[in-house]
Amino acid sequence: MNLKPNRQTIRLKQHDYTSECSYFITICTHNRSHLFGEIINGRVVLNDTGKMAHQCWLQIPDHFPNAKIDEFIIMPNHIHGIIHMHPVPNVGANGDSRGWRANDDSPLRNRRWENGTSNSIGSIVRGFKIGVTKFVRQCNPEFVVWQRNYWEHIIRDKNQHYRIRQYIINNPEKWYFDKLNGGCGNTVLEPSMIYGYESWMV
Repeated sequence: MNLKPNRQTIRLKQHDYTSECSYFITICTHNRSHLFGEIINGRVVLNDTGKMAHQCWLQIPDHFPNAKIDEFIIMPNHIHGIIHMHPVPNVGANGDSRGWRANDDSPLRNRRWENGTSNSIGSIVRGFKIGVTKFVRQCNPEFVVWQRNYWEHIIRDKNQHYRIRQYIINNPEKWYFDKLNGGCGNTVLEPSMIYGYESWMV
């Protein structure tokens, strides 16, 4: 089995990532480093970086009005979360939502986003990564926080949505068996079969 990283895009070519849809997102730290805290007795204990990651995730809808967050968890070396995308009325002369102007004190704020954003799921993930990276690099300007990519699964129905929510909620209790615990290289692009029985299991 070839487990080398696949540097080609893992996004669906014909899918509109700004359309009304629900996604299960997984984002890993660089080399699976435990940057956000630890698991003690089946519970996540976040450090300062983990608390900032938690805050940044909660602020996603403040900057992207077409996004609604559902269940999520900040694990020691990765984030699992469900994001619902829905259409919003256009605002502004250029027809963009310009959500990045809404909260100047937010750790997510970054000047290169002020001229608008595509409001896609990729933009949301990049914005989240930027917010956490800015916090970490206050103390270590050269530190690499994130892996190169992220993993997403389009949630197809209510039954799958329920199972994914339970998977996220129970993630800390299963940390000992978690394939993302212990480091498997700087990628989440390994075949899904090494994670679980369903394609969304990461």
